[in-house]
Amino acid sequence: MNKTKLTINKNGSIKIEGEFEIVDQDGNVYGLEGRTALGLCRCGLSSNKPFCDGSHRNTFEGESKAFDLPPMKKN
Repeated sequence: MNKTKLTINKNGSIKIEGEFEIVDQDGNVYGLEGRTALGLCRCGLSSNKPFCDGSHRNTFEGESKAFDLPPMKKN
């Protein structure tokens, strides 16, 4: 199984690459027309949410650096 890769772009979208399916809150599947890479909106400005349309340019600042999460809590 290939991993799906998500890249948090500096001042931009979340790029998703690989094999994936995107569903809405009701479980309805978005028709991605065979795409294996696309950008997801992170700024909330896109008129095509949840997909990035570039509306963030020059208005959104959001840089993320990788870090380790704490261990999961045991029930």
